[in-house]
Amino acid sequence: MTFESRETTRPAAPLKNVRVIDMGQYIAGPGAAMVLAELGAQVIKIEPVAGDQARHIGRYGESMIRAYSRGKQSIALDLKRKEGLEIAWRLIGESDVVIQNLRPGAVEALGLGPSAVRERFPKVIYLSISGFGDLGPSSERPGYDIAAQAESGLMSVTGERDRLPQKVGVPIIDAAAAHLGAQAVLAALYGRVQTGRGETLRTSLLEVAMHLQATTWCDYLGGAPEPTRIGDGQPNNAPAAEVVPTRDGHIVLSAYAEEHWARFCRVVGREPLAADPRFRTNALRVQHRAELRIVLRECLSFFTSEECVALLSRNQIVVGFVRSYGQVLQSADVKASGILVDAIGADGQSYPSLALPYRLGDAPRATPAAAPSCGADTDRLLAELGFAQSEIDELRRNGAVA
Repeated sequence: MTFESRETTRPAAPLKNVRVIDMGQYIAGPGAAMVLAELGAQVIKIEPVAGDQARHIGRYGESMIRAYSRGKQSIALDLKRKEGLEIAWRLIGESDVVIQNLRPGAVEALGLGPSAVRERFPKVIYLSISGFGDLGPSSERPGYDIAAQAESGLMSVTGERDRLPQKVGVPIIDAAAAHLGAQAVLAALYGRVQTGRGETLRTSLLEVAMHLQATTWCDYLGGAPEPTRIGDGQPNNAPAAEVVPTRDGHIVLSAYAEEHWARFCRVVGREPLAADPRFRTNALRVQHRAELRIVLRECLSFFTSEECVALLSRNQIVVGFVRSYGQVLQSADVKASGILVDAIGADGQSYPSLALPYRLGDAPRATPAAAPSCGADTDRLLAELGFAQSEIDELRRNGAVA
């Protein structure tokens, strides 16, 4: 039995024969399924009758749906009712992958945990994303992005030295978990080609958050002092990741290799700085970082940010314009990348969204389908499972579907 995908342009669809069941909420689980949908998989989002919880937390939650549920089909089921659970099992039986990031124990309580699913369907690949993993004492704790930022050490190194620890400005751990979860699924799909068996995959926001800090963690594990908050800049290099004011904003600058520092001094017309006793080596520049920052401001504050980028870039010095979201949209590089796409709804309406951050060969970017409303595909999916319209009407009357 096959399911028809909502019509959409998919110039490169390597997963076109893969079917995915998305039982996730918010970002991490739905995001992993969205990546697979963008690569051509058919993704069926099983939502509660009331919908993904993100649908009920205001405008930002609706943006989560738009960002991470596009290209999917939605069926709304009451999995606590026998009829709804049986429908879920039939959908899973026709699928290759199941993804969930519900609160700890929720899928097991429904009888849809990885052990139960893979015992019945050994070829299924089952991905679970939790807050803190399934082996430690926090395995039953609910976990959001912010908790993982806190408990992984990330917040301890983010912010100014004399102020409170800060979170990263976006839910970066959730987003990274989505992509790493999809990566694990792709590996398991390839493994199944060789073995004929599916796999149980587990990751957690805590593990993802630590993985994103691999360089800093390896430095610390190798004997370096415990890292702390220093705001802009890097603790062991200078100038590195330095935020420098310009005439109309800020840039971020790195030129800590001796060759790059000497070139910077020459480019800004301050060549003697390269031989200044305070700045002759990277170690000295780190030691005299406060004086170095004053010098950087003196050198660059009369330029606009665009002028700084043009001047330093053409001399092979790493620099970036600190842009607001509105300014990012004006970036010629962003426009040229094609990452900004329109998600097209079944009614022909569209909204702007972001494509996957990579291209497959010379294929054009896909035009993704818009995120479905809750239960938008319920009737069609049930019909494809063999339910008559009278049976579908009865399921709706008794609350098993919506």
